[in-house]
Amino acid sequence: MDESQLIEKAKHGDLTAYSQLIRDYSPIVERFAYQMGNNIDDIQDISQEVFIRVYRFLDGFTHAKFSTWLYKITLNVSKDFKRKDRQYTKRIQKVMNEPREEPSHDHKHFIREEEDRVLHECIQMLDEKYRVPIILYYFHEKKYEEMAAILAINLSTLKTRLLRGKSLLKKMLEEAERGEGKENG
Repeated sequence: MDESQLIEKAKHGDLTAYSQLIRDYSPIVERFAYQMGNNIDDIQDISQEVFIRVYRFLDGFTHAKFSTWLYKITLNVSKDFKRKDRQYTKRIQKVMNEPREEPSHDHKHFIREEEDRVLHECIQMLDEKYRVPIILYYFHEKKYEEMAAILAINLSTLKTRLLRGKSLLKKMLEEAERGEGKENG
């Protein structure tokens, strides 16, 4: 059964079709949410919230491409989670009156090699307006038009952000490489 048939069946209450959509798209949602810089412990919650929203708003889905709509939802849910996390962190810090230490996590499931870790860290340091286009283009292989639709910006703005983001990322990677050279050299 193709994507459009699954969507139509899911719109009409077919839970098997909806479950298939979840199975098909969960890996993409989880990877994108992680690449957006979300805490690894929140990825499953974000994915669940994305698919809850898909279920709630599937009747209103009229976009030409389901994945574009799904990326928009994932982007919004990721922003919501980050906002809530910042608010929670501020409250905790206020109560504890001490800076928060970042917990260490086992990222081996998502990033397997040192170069990938450095790249991921550099991408996370980019401003969101540069980070999201780079992630969508290079890691999710989205075309310019679809990326512009996901981000709700015009094509020229997208191209400018992608070009600027690549330039900033290149500088960050070069600095990271020089830094590692000094540590190891």
